Amino acid sequence: MSDVTQDIDLLTRQICDHETNWSLGTFGAIAEFAREPDEAVVVSRGDASIAVVTARGGIRIEWQKDMRLFASETTTRDSWNHRIALCLRTTRCGMNRRTVLTELGNDSEALQERDRAATLFDLGLGALQADLCVRVTDPHVAAELRPHVGRALFEPGNPAMAVILAASPHRVFVSRVGRIEVFQPIPAANGESPKGPHTHVLPKLLRHQRTHSATEAVPDGWIPCADLYPAHAVRDGCGNRRSFDVLRHAAFQSILQDYGDPEFYALKQRVIASVAAGDHPTVVRTPSDRFARTIVRVTLRQLEAANGVSPSLTSWLAAHEPADRLGGEEPDSDHG
Repeated sequence: MSDVTQDIDLLTRQICDHETNWSLGTFGAIAEFAREPDEAVVVSRGDASIAVVTARGGIRIEWQKDMRLFASETTTRDSWNHRIALCLRTTRCGMNRRTVLTELGNDSEALQERDRAATLFDLGLGALQADLCVRVTDPHVAAELRPHVGRALFEPGNPAMAVILAASPHRVFVSRVGRIEVFQPIPAANGESPKGPHTHVLPKLLRHQRTHSATEAVPDGWIPCADLYPAHAVRDGCGNRRSFDVLRHAAFQSILQDYGDPEFYALKQRVIASVAAGDHPTVVRTPSDRFARTIVRVTLRQLEAANGVSPSLTSWLAAHEPADRLGGEEPDSDHG
């Protein structure tokens, strides 16, 4: 792990980069923050925090001396994704874990002063590492919600969610490392999530009571309390494909070396060297660990994107990729 000064420098650079996307929440309920390159933004710094706010939402990250930044890569349908998880130990990450709709009073920690008199309601979704809330400015909407305080949000016959969907208040997701606020309207049930800041709340996934996706590599004993997705080599900040960008790729590989799993990083370097030397795929013994297998596939996809195919790379891809992936290109998922 690196020192706090290095961590703060990295997070400051990332939060000021319009191509870096962020998420905060839990498995089944997530808030995402992203912004356009030409979007007006207000940046503010505190003694131990930095925040950016646009007309569509905002994020604040708060430095924690015992926070661990952990970088990783994973496959998407036909490409790869990367992230840096802002982790706290299991014993340090816990929030309030309310399980019923709860009125919390004014949101005194709101990113904008004008929102600090609004009323915060915890949705009561019981997440370990995040409080998942809505912020209500309309007193009539607050009055509609108050009779249902103390009830589980998804309890049969509870109209609270219908009130929230109709009013579309700000969503405020908070963890011990910061908060994301979403100002954009909640889309209709059959509508698409808007570009930029938005939230997802999926009751079926919440029932699993997981802190994060099984595909997200996190060190044992640590819980991701927010995630950031730095500029990507083959996608822009909006997810659109672009030609392989050597500098962006190199930038994340440097982060991976400093903040990733050292054994996985070493495995990646062995694969790169073996492909370059024309070695047979069996030369590098891949551990049975699912994340190690993923690292090999990510590495091969990156070599393919950077250099195109070669006889050596073709044999490695055939050994490690599913046959259906080799047969044709599929659209990537957003964050893996």
